[in-house]
Amino acid sequence: MKTFSEKEEKLNLALDKLKNLNFINPKLKEHTEYLDDQKNQLEIEKLQLEEKYRLLLCDYDELKQKIKEKNLTQKNRELKFNEKIDELNQETDILLEEIDKWQT
Repeated sequence: MKTFSEKEEKLNLALDKLKNLNFINPKLKEHTEYLDDQKNQLEIEKLQLEEKYRLLLCDYDELKQKIKEKNLTQKNRELKFNEKIDELNQETDILLEEIDKWQT
């Protein structure tokens, strides 16, 4: 973005200087018009790039949010899974104790 701003600034300065000159030479006038066209093209490109950048930022924010949500969901699943494992371990312990009681 900085390069476009610098180019735009330089072109504006050049155009201002050229506009203050007396256009006796037609080639000079053509060159000024060419520079003006270049300036307009750069402004268009700058606007397009700014729009693309804005869209990329929006996409980035959405993806970041989705990743955050998925991480939370994964953590919740892991917690539930661990709880289930603990429950099964407790039930297994109880069953083993009952088996021991019946064997003695």
